[in-house]
Amino acid sequence: MSRLTGVEIRPYTEKDYPNITKYSLPEEQAIYTSLPIAVIEAFQMDANNLPFVIYSGDDLVGCFALYTDQSGNVYTSNASALLFKSLSIDSRFQNRGYALQSLKSLTEMAKRLFPDKNEIILTVHHTNTPAITLYVKAGFMDKGLRFAGEYGEELIFHYALE
Repeated sequence: MSRLTGVEIRPYTEKDYPNITKYSLPEEQAIYTSLPIAVIEAFQMDANNLPFVIYSGDDLVGCFALYTDQSGNVYTSNASALLFKSLSIDSRFQNRGYALQSLKSLTEMAKRLFPDKNEIILTVHHTNTPAITLYVKAGFMDKGLRFAGEYGEELIFHYALE
């Protein structure tokens, strides 16, 4: 569990499911990420896909997944990299700083929970300017690597955990 300015990040549990079903994400953002319900379904099919929830008090404000096995990470040859996936903030809680707080907390949490990992990798669609700005602000680096994604070019961002 990680806390930063009233934000708690922890692994998903079944008790979070009722809140997950009430999650709201605008259609224009849904093209860039997965709804938390889909993240949970992916976890149920692959134990290396670990969903995390972001709470502020009793409110579920966000969700993301960390993929821990290198075989599912086609974006790097680094076997010690975590793949950060599907970050979203519920539309009712956007523009309050939760995404940046969560990303800043993520790095320390990742070091603690996954001491054998030395890097976090994520991809972001090249047209998702708000997310690109957020990731850069949180310390992720664009090293110029690209991936031809299903919906167009994806930028590959890196964060060193060492």
